[in-house]
Amino acid sequence: MSLIWLKQTKDTRYEVRSAGNSVRLYTNGVFHSQFNPNTPISGSVWDLLMLPAFFYPAGEIRRVLVLGVGGGTVIRLLNHFVQPEVIVGVELNPVHIQVAKRYFGVNRSEAELVCADAIDWMSDYRGQPFDMIIDDLFFEEEGEPKRAIAASPNWKRQLLSHLTKRGVLVMNFVSAKEMGESGCFVSAATQKRFQSAFRLAMPGYENTVGAFLRTHATSKQLRERLVNTPGLNPQLKSSRLCYSIRNVL
Repeated sequence: MSLIWLKQTKDTRYEVRSAGNSVRLYTNGVFHSQFNPNTPISGSVWDLLMLPAFFYPAGEIRRVLVLGVGGGTVIRLLNHFVQPEVIVGVELNPVHIQVAKRYFGVNRSEAELVCADAIDWMSDYRGQPFDMIIDDLFFEEEGEPKRAIAASPNWKRQLLSHLTKRGVLVMNFVSAKEMGESGCFVSAATQKRFQSAFRLAMPGYENTVGAFLRTHATSKQLRERLVNTPGLNPQLKSSRLCYSIRNVL
């Protein structure tokens, strides 16, 4: 890999590196984002954050909120495969926003990027609800990624207050254990707010992505839509999309 850009602050080191045609963002050594416009699907955890959009028919996911932009990988994926009408990305780190715009191609046509604390932004937001909310809020601690906001029942209620009646909440967890202990399963009241829930994982990654839907859906529906979407058919030998899915509700 070659180094494209480096920024060192008092306690944070940012690196943008190229690996072939891919661009990668590292913050304090933690791999934050990767995107290759020639082959958008990378076989990485960011693919999983986009996949829940395919529980729905084409055109139903019109408004998307991304909490935790990083380099903007999931935004690029959503625009390539889903084409929502609106994507809003909220990111606390202004350097990440700079990198997303300059090196990952997240321009104004891709998304509206907002530099803000996610909790404050969610509390102040009074606009239209979103069909899909992606919570990918992480920070680094001793070289390891950690969730920035605990997935508590209170945080889930805050997220749900801005989700449409048929919407999907997507949350990235460090592990399956962390997801299982999250507020969606600890709180019976929170469980009642969803009609379907799935756990998505990918070989080589400990991360587990939870997809919590306010409508009934099946893994069969997801598979069928992926098979019929150019560039996403996991049945093809050339496909980089490799995932496992489990119904958890």
